[in-house]
Amino acid sequence: MSAAKFTTLGCRLNAYETEAMKELSQSAGLQNAVIVNTCAVTAEAVRKARQEIRKLRRENPEARLIVTGCAAQTEPEIFTAMAEVDAVIGNTEKMQADTWRGLAADFIGDTEAVQVDDIMSVTETAGHLIDGFGTRSRAYVQVQNGCDHRCTFCIIPYGRGNSRSVPAGVVVEQIKRLVGKGYNEVVLTGVDLTSWGVDLPAEPKMGDLVMRILKFVPDLPRLRISSIDSIEVDDNLMQAIATEPRLMPHLHLSLQAGDDMILKRMKRRHLRDDAIAFCEEAKRLRPDMTYGADIIAGFPTETDAMFENSLKLIEDCDLTWLHVFPYSPRNGTPAAKMPAVNGKVIKARAAQLRNAGDAQVRSHLSKQIGKTHHILMENQTMGRTEQFTEVTFETDQIEGQIVTASIVGQTSTQLTA
Repeated sequence: MSAAKFTTLGCRLNAYETEAMKELSQSAGLQNAVIVNTCAVTAEAVRKARQEIRKLRRENPEARLIVTGCAAQTEPEIFTAMAEVDAVIGNTEKMQADTWRGLAADFIGDTEAVQVDDIMSVTETAGHLIDGFGTRSRAYVQVQNGCDHRCTFCIIPYGRGNSRSVPAGVVVEQIKRLVGKGYNEVVLTGVDLTSWGVDLPAEPKMGDLVMRILKFVPDLPRLRISSIDSIEVDDNLMQAIATEPRLMPHLHLSLQAGDDMILKRMKRRHLRDDAIAFCEEAKRLRPDMTYGADIIAGFPTETDAMFENSLKLIEDCDLTWLHVFPYSPRNGTPAAKMPAVNGKVIKARAAQLRNAGDAQVRSHLSKQIGKTHHILMENQTMGRTEQFTEVTFETDQIEGQIVTASIVGQTSTQLTA
């Protein structure tokens, strides 16, 4: 009998939860099983999940095949109907030890082949289950799960539930343990990170958590925060950006569009000028700040003029690392009922956004030549600067160490040192 195998699709949080599931399945003694942790962010993500399941079944004909994750939570019937699938478990159930003990003991028969409860009834997050994951250099810590907002294109709240936070004390103790294990960088992750604290007593803000980590874990060299909603950024987080060199000068922003009418139809809570104002202020406080951003191409009703506003936002906000998503409708979302943009137009707009993003990357890289950076080594020859820029070395370095080096050149996507 072989140990359980895991395949992860989708976001960093899914990868985090896969690590927790590995520990839970090992403790339960689960063997001869293949677990697919799915993503539901787009219709394409669900299609890829089904494709992956069929492939894994061909490669593992004798194993039990278990499907979990956001797509399993939002559309369990799709996977239940697949002949390749033996069990479907929801996002809450996948983080519970009893689920894995049941799977290991083969308690799940025909009547319990589907275990997907109402995610909206969940009030706690299981972020404290594991002490981070990642390379030996960087650990990811889940501090929040779920989302209280209802953007018209997004199915994720129905896969993740409402926003719930890991208490600050639990987060601090977890990061202390990670630093004790030799990690030099910790990344805070969540579904809607800047809503952290809304469900906790006294309703603390994300900035309070960041300040507390930096104060009570003085030996942590680098703290990084992943994707944030700029409209939710609080005063303490801005203060941390301005005054805390251990908070890395790189923010990934959930912007989605640069046109006010499209933002309103998306049910976003910011307008174009809000995004620009935030980027200008954060860069004023921290001149070496760099931004990544999510941008959707071809949202329903998007005209050429509206798209140009999104394209221009790249320059207006000085965005560097773009994640471009060609819009695809998700059943069950309001946007799926809106007038669609032609598929070829969507593809062309996505290509324009990516080209603009590539130009921004090249510009950013060229400005680093001659500068000295503190580079966290991800392996022996590649590390990342404070702004998350990849740097390659000709001579071997020590994985996990922070190396001070001068930048001497660039490729189209990396620096050389």
